[in-house]
Amino acid sequence: MKKNILSQINSPTDLKNLNSDALDNLSGEVANHIKRVIEEHGGHYSSPLGVVDLSIALHYVYDSPKDKIIWDVGHQAYAHKILTGRRDQFHTLRQKDGISGFLKRSESKHDIVGAGHASTSISSALGFAHARDKDKTDDQIVSIIGDGAMTGGLAYEGINNLGYHKTQMTIVLNDNSMSISESVGALSRYLNRVVTNPTYNRIRNDIWDLSGKIPMSSFVRKFLRKTEEGIKGFLTPGALFEELGLRYIGPVDGHDLDELIRTFESVKQMNTPVLVHVYTKKGKGSANAESDSVKFYSMSGSKNKVSHTKKPVASYSQAFGESITQIAENDDAIECVTAAMEIGTGMTAFTKKFPDKYIDVGIAEEHAVTYASGLAGAGKKPIVAIYSTFLQRAFDCIFHDGLLQDLPIIYCMDRAGLVGPDGPTHHGVFDIPMLRMLPNMIVTAPKDGNELKNLLATATASRKSFSIRYPKSSSRNFDKSRTPELLKIGEWEKLNSGDKVAILATGSMVAIVEDNLDFISKGVGFAPTLINARFIKPLDTPMLSSLSKKYDAIITMEEGCLAGGFGSAVLEYFNDIGSQINVSRMGIPDNFIEHGTRKELLDSLNLNANGVISNIEVILGAINE
Repeated sequence: MKKNILSQINSPTDLKNLNSDALDNLSGEVANHIKRVIEEHGGHYSSPLGVVDLSIALHYVYDSPKDKIIWDVGHQAYAHKILTGRRDQFHTLRQKDGISGFLKRSESKHDIVGAGHASTSISSALGFAHARDKDKTDDQIVSIIGDGAMTGGLAYEGINNLGYHKTQMTIVLNDNSMSISESVGALSRYLNRVVTNPTYNRIRNDIWDLSGKIPMSSFVRKFLRKTEEGIKGFLTPGALFEELGLRYIGPVDGHDLDELIRTFESVKQMNTPVLVHVYTKKGKGSANAESDSVKFYSMSGSKNKVSHTKKPVASYSQAFGESITQIAENDDAIECVTAAMEIGTGMTAFTKKFPDKYIDVGIAEEHAVTYASGLAGAGKKPIVAIYSTFLQRAFDCIFHDGLLQDLPIIYCMDRAGLVGPDGPTHHGVFDIPMLRMLPNMIVTAPKDGNELKNLLATATASRKSFSIRYPKSSSRNFDKSRTPELLKIGEWEKLNSGDKVAILATGSMVAIVEDNLDFISKGVGFAPTLINARFIKPLDTPMLSSLSKKYDAIITMEEGCLAGGFGSAVLEYFNDIGSQINVSRMGIPDNFIEHGTRKELLDSLNLNANGVISNIEVILGAINE
């Protein structure tokens, strides 16, 4: 019976005495552990399976946390978590009060840098390298970047700076492209053995030193450099990195543990910036994930399966995709832009019907917005489909390249609000204050899928800078065949006329009140008024003025941060007109919200019917004291 090796691995130190066969067995056990947990509880699937061997090799060769192993796109790090003392907690991944699905500094001393967004590892690793140099310590710095993160400009900014400073740092380029031909594989392995061989490097350096002492040394050195670069540039894809000042090693088979270990042990001896190009297979060890790594990018998990006894309800992402496809049929100027999120933002229907009106720019949110400004300047109607949390990366581009140029760009922000298991790196709770503060930006949130369609139609007709935020949730009442209506910008909708208290709900919060209005009314003894505040900026000031004269108090509700949010805008308005009406704000407090299901998080923040009842009781109680 084969010995269970994983049960004995409580830290990376436990890897050091394993032989080659044991490491291979461990790789299989780690992969199976990931598969069992993700298939049951949900999480990312194909990406973490692809880097099991790479994770084992890195922790075998380097001494974490003394040596700094810094990951990019944190969902690659599932094997890293298992090998660094979180094996027995791994089944709690992405669940409330469990471990994070991404890297998290507060979770482990081995998580050197928190990573949820892409392309950050090289820049942060260089910061660690320079700190090491100043402190005169001997720790190694390794950054692992991949899974599309090399499409982000931040990665090249880091490489450019590293190539200039020439300090010791290793970049591992995890290239999970779908295939590498047999001939290139065989040749690259041979070249890799040559360029990582200590003897080769010693001879290379000796020849270089000698060349400086002979006549016409500058000519000889130029010839030697061009000869080496020419051979390597012709036979390998590393000429670009060499020109930027990095030694290029590879490509290396990312599933050959012996080869990986030998490569990293050789690279440790090189006191220079190095890029190790590693080929991996997404979904390694799972037939389904290997054959379709996009479909199996993540899984919901068997424990989270929902029984569809009722007719399935479209998500907001689906409502967006269907709506923009319908609207584009009658508007040739529409162009859609996304940053590596075609499927996530629901744009597949649009891309199939209008492939020439869509571009995916990769993980490059700043470029997406500035590119869209070029489209707008040329007379097009660009729609940037993006997750709320990722739009934060393009803040200056929204300001400088869009608004300051008076160019109409439509920002459609999926995952606005609490996204659940992905946690604080992905919660889209900051977009309202971020965009509300910018001049000439219209900020909106639909109450359902049909209103999303109406807002899209209004945005495309307005020729203004326009943002629409919507949650990771079902979209309620969506009719894809329904003709969209143009809305008056800044006009709210009264959904229920009541007494004493007016609730101004925006976006996803409308349904929480509307679907539970009878329960809330019984709880407080009267029916409050409910307003659909679909325009966050501009506010419906005529309605606000009217409400302040009729009601004892106003409650604002938003699935966004309270600091600078919709409720703050309402308070600012009443302050400006000198109104003394009592206002209570419901939303996300001024701290980072951890992971859990969206419902668990909303309940924990009292963004539910019971929370509304409590707020009404508190605010009326204060008035009557």
